[in-house]
Amino acid sequence: MAHDVERQSLARYLDDHNLRHTRQRDAILEVFLELKGHTTAEELYEQVREKHSNIGYTTVYRTMKLLCDAGLAAERRFEDGVTRYEVQHEHHDHLVCTRCGKIVEFECKMIEQAQEEIAAKFQFRVLRHRHELYGHCSDCRED
Repeated sequence: MAHDVERQSLARYLDDHNLRHTRQRDAILEVFLELKGHTTAEELYEQVREKHSNIGYTTVYRTMKLLCDAGLAAERRFEDGVTRYEVQHEHHDHLVCTRCGKIVEFECKMIEQAQEEIAAKFQFRVLRHRHELYGHCSDCRED
């Protein structure tokens, strides 16, 4: 079955925290993992409702908070203030178009190395960071 690792991870988290394991949570996890990119709770809810009409918005919203707590999802708030969720995976940074809202993930070893060097120079221990670049994508640019 697809996403077995994530389902097992969620089951462990629920057991460890004495929380109920429900088919609704499994269904929401499956739909979330199938989506690509960064999704809002509302967008996820619409996708969930197509397959599971009995699942309400509040259940989707609470399950996303649970998935974040379990380390399966990451919550992102970009400059527009909208909360989006993405599958938790290796660290990456974002390019965000302020016109159309397109979000592009990227990794850059040079940026990561520079951050480490700057932190070391100032004897600073970085716990976490976010790197977001805002501008216009190639479709929205007016050169």
